[in-house]
Amino acid sequence: MIHVPLGRTGLVVSRLALGCMSYGSSRWRPWVLDAAEAMPFYRRAFDLGINLLDTADMYSQGVSEEVTGRAVKEHGRREELVVATKVFFPMGGEGPNRGGLSRKHVIEGCEASLSRLGLDAIDLYQVHRFDPKTPIDETLAALDQLVRQGKVRYVGASSTSAWKLMRALGRSDQNGWARFASMQNHYNLVYREEEREMIPLCLEEGLGILPWSPLARGLLAGGKRSGDPGGTARARNDDYTPRLYDQPGDDDVIAATRAVAGARGVTMAEVALAWLLSRPGVTAPIVGATRLEHLDTAVRALSLELDEEEKARLEAPYQPHAVRGFQ
Repeated sequence: MIHVPLGRTGLVVSRLALGCMSYGSSRWRPWVLDAAEAMPFYRRAFDLGINLLDTADMYSQGVSEEVTGRAVKEHGRREELVVATKVFFPMGGEGPNRGGLSRKHVIEGCEASLSRLGLDAIDLYQVHRFDPKTPIDETLAALDQLVRQGKVRYVGASSTSAWKLMRALGRSDQNGWARFASMQNHYNLVYREEEREMIPLCLEEGLGILPWSPLARGLLAGGKRSGDPGGTARARNDDYTPRLYDQPGDDDVIAATRAVAGARGVTMAEVALAWLLSRPGVTAPIVGATRLEHLDTAVRALSLELDEEEKARLEAPYQPHAVRGFQ
């Protein structure tokens, strides 16, 4: 396993992150693994050298954090691990102040996450979405307060537009607040709109990039075609895939990935991850795994070096996508 700094910070993370959305409670989503089934995945990730765990308060309505905290405790070497979680979405149903990025919800959300994780501090506390109803200064000041109190060590952002991220960075710099150290954004071979503004901004400002859905909800693993819900439990209960991946060129990108993988004698997932790992600024794709071999496949991608001709072949079919949501 390779370990690198997260952006311009001194925090060292593995080049792959374990996505913990898949672990928690099957009552939340039928494809989620309950605690007993999930623990082997954390153990395998640790054995492979993965030290970055990414969860969120809303995953399984808090149970994912509980399971992640249990895995961290079992591991026993807390100083080696980087635990990341998120705040924004409502917890415990709809109602006033249950969600968003107000000072109240950010601080209470952090306290609740710490309790569920069983930790004294969160290594990377991320805003899951930006909140149009809360002044950005209120959110940033609340995050800075948590850093100064020692409850949070670094702060990160997720899934927004470049101008909003730059505004937040500017306000943090003007006020001397803790600034975002990372961006967790949607980025893969099938969805590359982030290359226009977000990734150049992160490179310029020194943010680490933690792409979510690096395999495009399984499309780049070869299990299905765009517009096809697929045969897995997750695919049948996933409303993101038909909204995100329905452009005419998507199947051509998938076909190119299959062709390069076939020529190399490796899996499509290895090729897709190797391409993403080669992109400027990418720190650690967030890998979700519901079979142990998914983790082994992801780690093999670290040693797969694509040549320029292969990269060009993978990139050539891409057609621009409409940017939907997350803005």
